[in-house]
Amino acid sequence: MYEFKEDFLTGIDQIDAEHRRLFEIADELYNLKCEEFMPDKYDNIRHILEELRDYTLTHFEHEEAYMESIDYERLPEQRRQHEALEETINDWDMDAIDENQDETIEEILRLVTNWLVNHILYEDKLIGRKD
Repeated sequence: MYEFKEDFLTGIDQIDAEHRRLFEIADELYNLKCEEFMPDKYDNIRHILEELRDYTLTHFEHEEAYMESIDYERLPEQRRQHEALEETINDWDMDAIDENQDETIEEILRLVTNWLVNHILYEDKLIGRKD
């Protein structure tokens, strides 16, 4: 379901590779959602969310460092957007996740889908266009 396509390329190899990995993590979560014969997905959800959180934070550090290195004028806006997503990720309530596993997966997939598509297409692609 989650597949990195050419439309998402920024032209910056490291950023594109990291975006690919974020799509792979989202796909792991989607596949978990589709797993019908697993009554308790909590440990898997927790593992994927921890990986998503850690990888996202690392990616943001790399992306922001790159933007600094090219004096990217939209860096402050990018930072604000990154911080907002970090806050959302850090606010996930693991107890609520355990109680409502399928709904939580759906909610997280909506967030991740929105972020991956909109942020990459309308924000990150602009980084690669800077002269």
